[in-house]
Amino acid sequence: MVRLKDIASKAAVSLMTVSKALRDAPDVSAATTARIKALAQTMGYVPDPTARGLRTRKTRMLGIILSTTTNPVFSRILLALESRAQELGFEVLLACTQNQPEREELCIRRLLARRVDGLFLSPVYRMGNDSGVYRDLLTSGVPVVLLGHSAPFCSRFVNVESDDIAGGYAGTKHLLSLGHTRIAFLSGPPAAPWSEERFEGYRRALREFNLDVDDKLVFQAGRSIEDGAKAAEQILNERTGATAIQAVNDLVATGCADAFLRNGIAIPSEMSVAGFGNILFSEYARVPLTTVSQPKYRLGLAAMEMMQVFLRGQRPESRRLPADLVIRGSTGIAPASPVDRRP
Repeated sequence: MVRLKDIASKAAVSLMTVSKALRDAPDVSAATTARIKALAQTMGYVPDPTARGLRTRKTRMLGIILSTTTNPVFSRILLALESRAQELGFEVLLACTQNQPEREELCIRRLLARRVDGLFLSPVYRMGNDSGVYRDLLTSGVPVVLLGHSAPFCSRFVNVESDDIAGGYAGTKHLLSLGHTRIAFLSGPPAAPWSEERFEGYRRALREFNLDVDDKLVFQAGRSIEDGAKAAEQILNERTGATAIQAVNDLVATGCADAFLRNGIAIPSEMSVAGFGNILFSEYARVPLTTVSQPKYRLGLAAMEMMQVFLRGQRPESRRLPADLVIRGSTGIAPASPVDRRP
């Protein structure tokens, strides 16, 4: 490993001069600074962040805690965070919770031990109003930006989120405008505020068309493709009379649509399906998916802008970005009669 004294020996200057030049100190001439930096690059010198952190009390490291990197929504947010962090001269430490509170606590404490300058955190949502590790996180003084909706246990942190109420409303209103009056809603995890907001948007759209929420049309579906497929089978078995589906996310919508197609039900002539998220493969599904587009990359950029405000010693405001409807081939005019049968 190349050390500062190796560069000093090669450049025939003092160790202090090398150190100052690499920090752009004003008392080293521009020519000397340029020569030392060029030599350091040629020799393959890599700064030691630990040593730098001890000197400046800043590590230039940012922690990112996500539920998983396999979720296409999080992968786009991560891309934005990582790209912008690199531009700003920060290193990124990534950890995944797999939606487990115990693992989340371990991830938080490990990154705090690494003395990160700031932390981006996608919360593991729970029903309780309090969390010990979030209290400790608040006490630590480390700047935190939540990637997602706030909840009682994390309400004292700033957050960046999409307007899921407006998105849920737009998706359901689109189905209503096509003549559907029996619209099933496939909800997400009970504790997740994003699921609650999307359901609230669904409820508001129904109310605008003078319709009440029918509990027989609301299904607990979870968050995965497999969950969506199971919900579709339940809809068929219970003969709900539904002619359209508003799913809580694109993965659930995709699983649901595939199950209908396997059962010989045509989309959208017999059943319309709409999702939420606009993940990449929604456009390339067997039937391209109508969905609500979350501004995933912009959410990541907004989160980094908020972190920069924190690092300047100020507190940013939480941000809520719009979500827009994208209409594709999976939604159409309501059929004359519902698919009230098992094919």
